[in-house]
Amino acid sequence: MSKRSSAKYKLDRRMGENIWGRPKSPVNKREYGPGQHGQRRKGKMSDFGIQLRAKQKLKGYYGDITEKQFKKNYVEAARMKGDTGQNLIGLLERRLDALVYRAKFAPTIWSARQLVSHGHIYVNGVKCNIASRLVKPGDEITLGKKAQEMALVLEAQSLPERDIPDYVAPDGATKVTYVRVPTLDEVPYPVKMEPNLVVEFYSR
Repeated sequence: MSKRSSAKYKLDRRMGENIWGRPKSPVNKREYGPGQHGQRRKGKMSDFGIQLRAKQKLKGYYGDITEKQFKKNYVEAARMKGDTGQNLIGLLERRLDALVYRAKFAPTIWSARQLVSHGHIYVNGVKCNIASRLVKPGDEITLGKKAQEMALVLEAQSLPERDIPDYVAPDGATKVTYVRVPTLDEVPYPVKMEPNLVVEFYSR
């Protein structure tokens, strides 16, 4: 499990975008970056800077996973047939913590990771506490009985700002089936993600 070293909403302000689309995001009130120099006028960004920002935004969206894990996903995506950017999104969306978040079992990607690491999630009826596990199409993800009464789970299920996407099929309030690997267009990102720039960043 990766350690979050700074407040998650600082990421929003650093990127200047409401990455998770949540109403509490400080970007809604303060669009400038965090810290003492956040309001300074920014100069024109280089190509490297644009690519780096695209990578940080995508990496941050999935709970600020470690650089080692993220690069491992990129290397795997580059090895697969087809478009590397699309493959990268497909691999990130297959992560167990991402699917727990998509299923609305947790209000944030961090709380989704916590649910998994604390043993509240079952894959095909077997307890799994590895957040980075890649789920296969047809796998069933179930919420444990203890977790069903947790306040954060009930909060997540009532969140109006996001819906369960088509590639995750709900079966009641406590079970979903991962149907297929999604394309970039199907993933409900609140902001524009540019995996092609991430590919350019790593293939320099």
